[in-house]
Amino acid sequence: MPTSVSISGRTALITGASSGIGAAIAEELASLGVRLILWARRKERLDELAAKLAAAHPSLPPITTACVDVTNAGEVEAALASILEPIDILINNAGLALGKDPVQALDMADVQTMIDTNILALVRLTRLVVPGMVGRDAGHVLNLSSVAGHYAYGGGAIYSGSKHFVAAFTHSLREDLVETNVRVTAISPGAVRTEFSLVRFKGDAAAADAVYAGFEELQAADCADAAVWALTRPPHVQVGDVVLWATRQATPQVYGRRTIGGGRVCV
Repeated sequence: MPTSVSISGRTALITGASSGIGAAIAEELASLGVRLILWARRKERLDELAAKLAAAHPSLPPITTACVDVTNAGEVEAALASILEPIDILINNAGLALGKDPVQALDMADVQTMIDTNILALVRLTRLVVPGMVGRDAGHVLNLSSVAGHYAYGGGAIYSGSKHFVAAFTHSLREDLVETNVRVTAISPGAVRTEFSLVRFKGDAAAADAVYAGFEELQAADCADAAVWALTRPPHVQVGDVVLWATRQATPQVYGRRTIGGGRVCV
């Protein structure tokens, strides 16, 4: 039976690493001895995470953090230029949803932010990092997508559209790299308890909490577990797509919600 392979000593760049799934993946990779390069816009949160991981894993190679807005090409290029080690693992985790307006009421500033972050930034960073992997004939690109990239829904036209793009881009990238040993994976989570909904509803905690009412949602650690599983398969195994649902979730908007007494609750 195939067993996990060691990725100790490899270098991983994680975007959106200050919280949520990105931070959870960083924690898992730190436990495996991976050299971490952590990017996010909140440098203070990054430094807190780096200090926590360094204390928990004293033998871990030094962790590099950088305050990078992935939508800013200049910041991305400057941060990449400062990295001395070859990047073995690229984890495109940064992404967001803003609002749930129907198309006829979309806020175009929100539209631009989602497209810039979820699409253009992911393409730009992949374009900059992958040539080095091709040159070494080794590497792994892992894109954090969403079940919204498999099922479109009303109120999510732009977010879902952006994640459908990530799915198509991931598949195309895999074909572009088929003559190499570079592997490409997409992880598509369903409802995960992170800051995602709080960001989507622009700080409205009640609206964010309502998303998870009445069922047990996924945790960031569940997504990190899936990512690590994909990254530690034997070299001849390429995990293409992993879709993770909460147990009582059927689509991005269909949940089996229950009250404590066993009834159903609608949100």
